Amino acid sequence: MASGGLRSIGSILPLLRADFPETTISKIRFLEGEGLVSPERAPSGYRRYSQADVERLRYILKMQRDYYMPLKVIRDRLEMLDRGVEPPQVETPDGPAEIEEPVAHDEAETAEHRPMKLTKRELIQLSGLSEASFLELERQQLVMSRRGTLHYGREALMICVCYRKLQGYGMDIRHLRVIKKYAEHEASMVEQQLTPMRRGADIAEALQELTQLVIQTHGALMYLVMRR
Repeated sequence: MASGGLRSIGSILPLLRADFPETTISKIRFLEGEGLVSPERAPSGYRRYSQADVERLRYILKMQRDYYMPLKVIRDRLEMLDRGVEPPQVETPDGPAEIEEPVAHDEAETAEHRPMKLTKRELIQLSGLSEASFLELERQQLVMSRRGTLHYGREALMICVCYRKLQGYGMDIRHLRVIKKYAEHEASMVEQQLTPMRRGADIAEALQELTQLVIQTHGALMYLVMRR
């Protein structure tokens, strides 16, 4: 540790990873580049982080992981804290604590009240996926921005996170294309079953319920087949 209680970026990484295992040096540098934390610079040019910097990083990572907050909202809250103003209290999500876990479909109503709006850069940083892998997903139309915007939603984050984890098992873009084909087949089946209801008032509710049932059945059958 440097004099005055200042630490190098390599020294603070284990401290952050104790609570946020997915944290990387590149992510810390990204947050600095976004102006969310401003460590001191030693005469040599190396970053030196104070305990306050570490706590600030913990706050940022917690807001991302536990409350799915985009960086713009986190920046606004940090500015309030810097002025000595207490930010508005945030509700604890009903879904999983970690941002990397997909939100269950029976939480759709909760998710609607917590819309996710991410830039491409934020999506790459939050998911931990490499830019090259992200661009390949986009090229294969496995990840797309919301129609008419340059922003990405919760589904895009789920796909990026899952793809990063699948890569750890040796799976690549070819495997995701196979998964997408099955998803397209199941979506087509759902649409065909709902065709007679297209003019009904309850079409949206039926679509959500039938989609959830198909996904749950698919998951149960996967476990059944794997146990053979």
